[in-house]
Amino acid sequence: MDIGLSLLDRTRTRVGETDAQAVAHTVERARRAEALGYDRFWVAEHHGVPGVAGSAPAVLLAVLTGVTSRIRLGSAGVMLPHHQPLVVAEQFATLAAVAPGRIDLGVGRSPGFTAPVRRALRQAGTDFAADLGELRAHLEGAAEITAHPRPAAAVPLFVLATGQGLQVAAELGLPVVVGGPLLRDPEEPLDRYRQAFRPSAQAPQPWVGISLDVLVADTAAQARALALPEAWAMAQARTTGTFPPLQPAGPMTAVQQRYADETLAAAVTGTPGQVAEQLHDLLARTDAAELVASSSTHDRGALAESDAALAELVSGAATPARG
Repeated sequence: MDIGLSLLDRTRTRVGETDAQAVAHTVERARRAEALGYDRFWVAEHHGVPGVAGSAPAVLLAVLTGVTSRIRLGSAGVMLPHHQPLVVAEQFATLAAVAPGRIDLGVGRSPGFTAPVRRALRQAGTDFAADLGELRAHLEGAAEITAHPRPAAAVPLFVLATGQGLQVAAELGLPVVVGGPLLRDPEEPLDRYRQAFRPSAQAPQPWVGISLDVLVADTAAQARALALPEAWAMAQARTTGTFPPLQPAGPMTAVQQRYADETLAAAVTGTPGQVAEQLHDLLARTDAAELVASSSTHDRGALAESDAALAELVSGAATPARG
């Protein structure tokens, strides 16, 4: 497959483990991703969520610069409404000074998960387009004040986008990473993004990455079983309001089963050949330049095997299944 390949690790917690163990696993997974030939390793920002220990992307990326040497490192993403653009620019300029040419900054506009989290964050900005423009100006050295340290080259900026975010990214000439519900019917919104795109110094042409769960195993049943813990967590979040640590799926109500089935339907799972076929179809519909696999499961060993199988598949070892 002629596509970039990256991993998005949200530092998911597991039942019976500490948050520190989840962070240590993210560090180890980044090392492994580099050894497997992945192009990029993304980390995320969540606050007050029991199932996610990843809350400070810039800090975690600083750790990852010390345990890797080649792979690009980025955020998917920093939630810009929670921060002052200058501070984000300074953080990522510092990362770029430590690991020149390897740092990417992905930003999103998601609010805090709950009202108490939003109050605790004291959200800094409400105009995403304005904050994004200011952030880019700081990164490019074009703002009213100069952010330090000055990186040797501007840190690439990506927008985690759905709906309005796609429009903002097109107007600013920025690449996008899309996922979630948008991938159910991506053609029209991505066409609008490409048609409205205004070329910029960073991106002379539109650029799209797609993010979704991708799990590969020896059989379709095994791969689906790997996707169940995340689907179970999503079902619990939708029905209880709490996104829990990963654990083997338990008994579900009819409503929870419906939500779990929706999550499973949005994932790409199967044998290498089956996954190749699904990805070929998705890439044809999106014309994406990069696949960002956001896969997670309770069994860390099985996740490592899936990551390795996906890397091998995208490098051209597998062909789409037929029949």
